Amino acid sequence: MILFFGSGFPPQISTKIATLGRIGYWGKMPGTNGSFVGLVWYTLLFHDLSPFFYLLLCFLTVQTAIGICTQAERVLDEKDPSCVIVDEMVAMPICFLGLQPYMHRYPVWWFMLIGFLLFRLFDILKPFGIKKLQELPGGQGVVIDDVAAAAATCLCLHVLAQVFLR
Repeated sequence: MILFFGSGFPPQISTKIATLGRIGYWGKMPGTNGSFVGLVWYTLLFHDLSPFFYLLLCFLTVQTAIGICTQAERVLDEKDPSCVIVDEMVAMPICFLGLQPYMHRYPVWWFMLIGFLLFRLFDILKPFGIKKLQELPGGQGVVIDDVAAAAATCLCLHVLAQVFLR
């Protein structure tokens, strides 16, 4: 069994982190709230990182989120509860992986808006086999489908940048 970093937190703390405090309980679309927090997360921590530290931080936060979401599922006694939104938050920076050269030359808001909308679309519709990833056990099923949606978003943003920003 793989040890995930967030699995060492006390269960109640994991649940608070998984729901981003009360944010996971706001409104009818908590995943959108988590995605928006993910944009802020990206802006504050990832935007100016070197590629090595960007990837390292993505890896560490995804691993931690898997452990946290595993604990939260146990506490909430539900598979992938909608109030658990840390998965969207940690996936958002993956949407912008490798796009910093464009984002430093062109308006960053364009990338963030299109990335946000594409990520929500892929996260909700779960095309390309993304839905199957939810069947992974515990927090892996909660987080990895969002990572896949973010990777699909990243690919689309790279294609759009190549087509429109050459």
